[in-house]
Amino acid sequence: MKLFHVNDKKTEKKFINVALNIYSNEKHWIRPLDKDINSVFNNKENKTFRHGKISRWILVSENRLIGRIAAFYDKKKSKNNKLLIGGCGFFECINDQNAANLLFNKAKEWLINEGYQSMDGPINFGERDKWWGCLAKGFDIEPNYLQNYGKKYYTSLFENYGFKILFKQLTFLKKIKTPLSKKLQYKADIAKRNPNYNFKMLEKRYINKYIEDFMKIYNEAWAKYPGVSSLKLAQAQDIFNQLKPILDEKILWFAYEKKEPIGFFICIPEMNQIFKHVNGKLNLIGKIKTFYHLKIKKSCKKIIGLVFGIVPKHQGKGVDGALIMASSEMVQKKLAYTDIELNWIPDFNKAMIKVAQQIQATDEIKPGKIHHTYRYNFDASIPVERITTNK
Repeated sequence: MKLFHVNDKKTEKKFINVALNIYSNEKHWIRPLDKDINSVFNNKENKTFRHGKISRWILVSENRLIGRIAAFYDKKKSKNNKLLIGGCGFFECINDQNAANLLFNKAKEWLINEGYQSMDGPINFGERDKWWGCLAKGFDIEPNYLQNYGKKYYTSLFENYGFKILFKQLTFLKKIKTPLSKKLQYKADIAKRNPNYNFKMLEKRYINKYIEDFMKIYNEAWAKYPGVSSLKLAQAQDIFNQLKPILDEKILWFAYEKKEPIGFFICIPEMNQIFKHVNGKLNLIGKIKTFYHLKIKKSCKKIIGLVFGIVPKHQGKGVDGALIMASSEMVQKKLAYTDIELNWIPDFNKAMIKVAQQIQATDEIKPGKIHHTYRYNFDASIPVERITTNK
């Protein structure tokens, strides 16, 4: 087995092709778009390069691609930690601990040379909304767009090397037609009785106003959580510009107290249901297939609850229930979607887990997918402290 540094077009292509070898017989895997993987490593497209650095390798045995890994750090995110913490990600490997150890050792060696003392993985060289976590449950469910799939043995490869769980990522699923819980309906009724509360579906003609509202709510509701950065207006605009081609305004809802924005429930079509038909290539043929499946055949029957937020002042007042009810009523009565999958929730965010567990009329709803975010401290005498609270 031999490691090769990825440093030219030829090795970049091999880095992509590792996954094709690993998942050649995996029916639930959906090949990511090549451009989405490549953009992570492009300093002109990935803004994390402004305050970070990345390197990557492929592992070859007898002329066969058997593994890959990237190692990286983001100075902006690591500066407030007790240890200097880097990351590893885009990991793929055959079921061989020795092969995995070669990859992990290389990532560790590179980070030590850069002055780092620990690494999280498998994570993204960028924000948490993409390529984050090691799949531990849900192998019979297709991965969502820009989300990690994985082999069942990956958790063992990480844990046998010495990685410890930092937190778990929980993904809840629901059939659109199944009823919402009575508790959620009760909460919605409380909010609806408040004459100062109103709930609005996004209108594209006023998109700039909604972008500003989104930024304000997000910064109040989410920026307090570990590892979550506040949004600037330009970043919020960039998010909506990227989503613009697929936005379905009927599944984007905002809550207001009079005219003050206080909450949102942002859903989008699950684009892997479209991109699974293009085999990773968004060339001319891929674009034609995308248009056909998105606009003509309407192959996407699944939506993603991308992000949900209520400003702290209005939490516990039924606003969450009213937002979910408003969105659900629209989807159930007027749209052709059949499934919704909520974007993953860290297991330390008890409030959001509670909301997610109320989306179905059962007391025992469990996550359909679980990912693990791991940490590995290079000094084994320093224990990994699992994140258990929002602070």
